[in-house]
Amino acid sequence: MTGEKGEEDGEAPSRDLGELTQEELREGRAAARALDEVLTLSSQALVRAEVEDLYDEVRPLGQGRFGRVLLVTHRQRGTPMALKLLSKASTTRQGFLYEFCVGLTLGSHPGIVTTYGIGLETQACYGFLSEPALHGDLIALIQPKKGLPESATQLCAQQLSSALEHVHSRGLVYRDLKPENVLVFEPGCRRVKLTDFGHTRPRGTLLRLAGPPIPYTAPELCSPTHRPEGLPIQPSLDAWALGVLLFCLLTGYFPWDQPLPSEDPFYQDFLDWRGSGKACDRPAPWAGLSPVADQLLGVLLDPRPRHRGPVGSVRAFLGQSWQEKAGSPELARKRGEREEEEEKELGAE
Repeated sequence: MTGEKGEEDGEAPSRDLGELTQEELREGRAAARALDEVLTLSSQALVRAEVEDLYDEVRPLGQGRFGRVLLVTHRQRGTPMALKLLSKASTTRQGFLYEFCVGLTLGSHPGIVTTYGIGLETQACYGFLSEPALHGDLIALIQPKKGLPESATQLCAQQLSSALEHVHSRGLVYRDLKPENVLVFEPGCRRVKLTDFGHTRPRGTLLRLAGPPIPYTAPELCSPTHRPEGLPIQPSLDAWALGVLLFCLLTGYFPWDQPLPSEDPFYQDFLDWRGSGKACDRPAPWAGLSPVADQLLGVLLDPRPRHRGPVGSVRAFLGQSWQEKAGSPELARKRGEREEEEEKELGAE
């Protein structure tokens, strides 16, 4: 299958483990077998009907490249639900069933959207039902150049790291962490959940980047030196994406556009700072972050995947300050540096 972010994947051959251990490969294979069993059963139980035969549409909840999400109520019971519809013109039956079944498999965790065991096939679409999120997604809450309040950021970090740990415990890698895929169920981010599992794959699946990287793409996927057949995916990909997401929530900025030192000066600045450890090398976009936040992000954003901390590393940093106190001389200095960097960028344009 081909991912919407320019990624292609396949199954990892047993003779070429790459950086995976035998145990890690077994976990991935067990996850793949379990998903195949659920997929077979679900394919036989699809309900064939038009949406209006079973549900009343209330309002749209979201729109994407491959489909849309509607808030609907059951015509007989009145139960509110989210209905995700994927166009047959852009989605295969197998692709739909895969996403549906991953959601069913993972939905027992409080940080993952509950997928109901009802798959629907209409004349033009495939669809499935889940619990509705009436407060939208995380992207709508992030203020540019400000981010989220620190309390909300730490709540997100706690819940998302736990949800990702659950995904990894099932031998899977989520692969699509971004604010648009985090649904908000209570104000203040007191309850948030992961959604959209179309890119989730068993650990060890071979992955190669077929398009330009994005900020959440881990640097090992961008390396021209990895094997042409692809890199066996690991939970460390999700740890990197979590680090980038937390940076965005704390600052309202991306730390870089792509993790390629030859293409992105902000990423090169990050690597220089990481290598020297000197305060004078600290990149301007990191202004406002506390030493504790620097340490946390340093764990999650280690360019070396085998040295990168797991998503659960977040727990050791909760309850501590992740932002410099307002009005501190250090914060004023850092903000001044960031404003100078932005002025230089505007001048260069």
